[in-house]
Amino acid sequence: MGLDERRRDVVRPDASLAVYDYGLPADADAPTILFVHGYPDDHSVFSSAITDLGADHRVLAYDTRNAGASRVPVARRISYRLPVLVDDLFAVLEACGAPAVHVVGHDWGSIQGWAAVQDARSHARILSFTSISGPDLRHFRHWFRHRLSRPVLWRQLLGQALRSSYVAFFQLPVLPELAWRAVLSRWYKRLSGRSIGDDGARGVALYRANLFWPQQPTARLTIPVQVIVPRQDPFLSPHLVDGLQSWVTKLRITEVDAGHWWPAEQGSELAALMRDWIGSNQV
Repeated sequence: MGLDERRRDVVRPDASLAVYDYGLPADADAPTILFVHGYPDDHSVFSSAITDLGADHRVLAYDTRNAGASRVPVARRISYRLPVLVDDLFAVLEACGAPAVHVVGHDWGSIQGWAAVQDARSHARILSFTSISGPDLRHFRHWFRHRLSRPVLWRQLLGQALRSSYVAFFQLPVLPELAWRAVLSRWYKRLSGRSIGDDGARGVALYRANLFWPQQPTARLTIPVQVIVPRQDPFLSPHLVDGLQSWVTKLRITEVDAGHWWPAEQGSELAALMRDWIGSNQV
């Protein structure tokens, strides 16, 4: 990665999280950024952006549950529910002595980030949130229901339903894990250039634990939010940002001509957007 890596393990009641600290030290007068990766990646999906931003920021990242070097010794469905994942995020901040951070989430890391910024603990702790290819689950359900009731929007609805069809497959017992071990891990390596070992099979629990979670409506959000939309993402429609402005008061939407793994493929572009975003949201 080109930067000195300060590694620690954050022990949770039912998990051990591998946490990585890069760039400037904790006592430096510089912004701190926390990167949260998605499925089936680990923190290395942000390597290029971390190297760039580490020159003048403190940069934190961690492998989420059962990804990379993190482990859940006894994996139960409840261990992957969003409130538990949000607890992990705040536990990482506490262990790293990071009083205030700019959070960047991709894929499931973005889903966790949306939940974290609506948590009471985010007040004065999360300075801003950048979402990439991962919607707020409550907003997603509202978006889906709204289009279901409006025939003129059914084309958008069908498009996203097709993009999300793999989620139904992941609800099946055993078969998704077998598919990852037999075929999908090799497909992922060809697509991304990264090996993930058994992370794909282990991470299926994310989809099973959160299919109907959470149920409460979205909260009015005052934390600044930047949504970066890769227009060529095969899993998420660009239309999913519609309606965010009704409950996110400080919102910036930026489209990039890229696919789902844009953060890994164009890390310098992500770093440039983050520098501009953080400069606009200094406290």
